[in-house]
Amino acid sequence: MSDKGAQAGVNSPASKRWLLIVPWLFVVLWSTGFIGARYGLPYSEPFTFLSWRMAFNILVFILLLMIFRIRLPGELSLWKQQAIAGCLIHGAYLGGVFSAIETGAPAGLTALMVSLQPILTGLVMTMAYGSSPDNRQWAGLIAGISGVALVLTGGQADLLGGGLLRWSEMTWILIALVGITIGTLYQKHYCKPQPVLTASLIQYIASLPLMLFMALVLGESGVVEWHPELIAALVWSVLILSVGAVLLLMQMIQMGEATRTASYFYLVPPFTALEAWWLFDERLTPVALAGMSLTVFGVYWVNKTKSP
Repeated sequence: MSDKGAQAGVNSPASKRWLLIVPWLFVVLWSTGFIGARYGLPYSEPFTFLSWRMAFNILVFILLLMIFRIRLPGELSLWKQQAIAGCLIHGAYLGGVFSAIETGAPAGLTALMVSLQPILTGLVMTMAYGSSPDNRQWAGLIAGISGVALVLTGGQADLLGGGLLRWSEMTWILIALVGITIGTLYQKHYCKPQPVLTASLIQYIASLPLMLFMALVLGESGVVEWHPELIAALVWSVLILSVGAVLLLMQMIQMGEATRTASYFYLVPPFTALEAWWLFDERLTPVALAGMSLTVFGVYWVNKTKSP
């Protein structure tokens, strides 16, 4: 197909409609990852569940590589880079999120706390590279942190003692937040480009031994009750999240959404909180809703690109 033909296809009414649908579909699918944890964890301990998820991810992505005839890289350095990124992004992030929810943290609040990743990323970049945020970004930082305080306390003076999180839950959330932050920074600055399918497969291969090791260290029994809800959560996590959401993200970038993709992640916490309220009756007080809105706005404002 000629360049003009390809451009015409992208600009066709059907393509434009699909371009509008894809980001919202991605946000909805991505937000259900926290809900899937709530459905699966009653029947399996967190790292045992994640071990099964990594194993099935590996099988599915091997099949995808065979279908698309993509070969794994031969350079050992490429394997090492993605292995480190995978242990941080999948091991620390997923392990922290699942463990937090397993110990009782609300799914909506967990999603909100982890969404502070762009703020933490900005702080790490400032300390590591000396790139200080401007006044607009500092305003976003303050707004985001203030929103989290409102959600955590519900407007009360006691931050954690009578709030929504215990210290154990907060620790796991911080592990997830730091893991996804350092992992994405490492992948961005130290990992050489390679096909998304091969990079994802290597990350899952590296993450499986880590999940098994953490299950052993934490004394998990490894017993799984193969309840229909657990099976559904596992199938959803593998096919919809690990495959579907990633492929949608790739299509968003290919369709010209690369510069706007990050902003859609800010919509994940509200969607997750609404899903948790609807499915699990997790409370949404007016103060918490206001804090959530303030946090989402703050994270967006920190990363908002100035108009030229």
